[in-house]
Amino acid sequence: MPARPHQDTTADDPRTAETAPGTVRPGGRTARVREAVLQVAGDTLATEGFAALDLAEVARRAEVGKTTVYRRWGTPGALAADLLVEMAETSLPRADTGTLDGDLQANARLVVKTLTDPRQGALFRALIAASLCNDQAADALHRFYAVRIGEWAACVTDAVARGEVPAGTDADAVVAAVSAPLYYAMVNVGRPPVQADADRAAGAAAAAARAGVWA
Repeated sequence: MPARPHQDTTADDPRTAETAPGTVRPGGRTARVREAVLQVAGDTLATEGFAALDLAEVARRAEVGKTTVYRRWGTPGALAADLLVEMAETSLPRADTGTLDGDLQANARLVVKTLTDPRQGALFRALIAASLCNDQAADALHRFYAVRIGEWAACVTDAVARGEVPAGTDADAVVAAVSAPLYYAMVNVGRPPVQADADRAAGAAAAAARAGVWA
């Protein structure tokens, strides 16, 4: 999915001195440069890890001027942060099945599908590892999850409106409870989650929400 529309420009660097990496949505040649660089950055993270994310090498592989990459992103952490911005923007929208159980199950299965995808799963592991040693990557990862949880929180607010769960239920907490055991399985246990894990996590979160655990 392409980046959001923006005024077309052929400049190598659309940022002002005050603009943080990843906050500009360029068009034209700049958008193509960003797409190429982020593709290479994602491939590098997935196959070699954050330590291998060298800006000069990324520029070479993306066939982009090294000066452009250094000027636009500046550090590997900023490049990883922009990659997470792009991933958040292009992620699938939340499900709307008409029931809390159905919505949370769809969310959980999407998490499992992502974490077990050969490229995406490796990419997330690399970004999680990067967040432990790089402040820019950590901040970006936190923003990524805030965006995704905010997207799926509507499943819970809709359930409140339908009377499925108590008023005042913390929607963000319910959604986080769905994905938490799935990430735990991958990161802490070292076992890729499967669909049965997804269904169990979704069912447990829905039952707890109905019981008023997060009300």
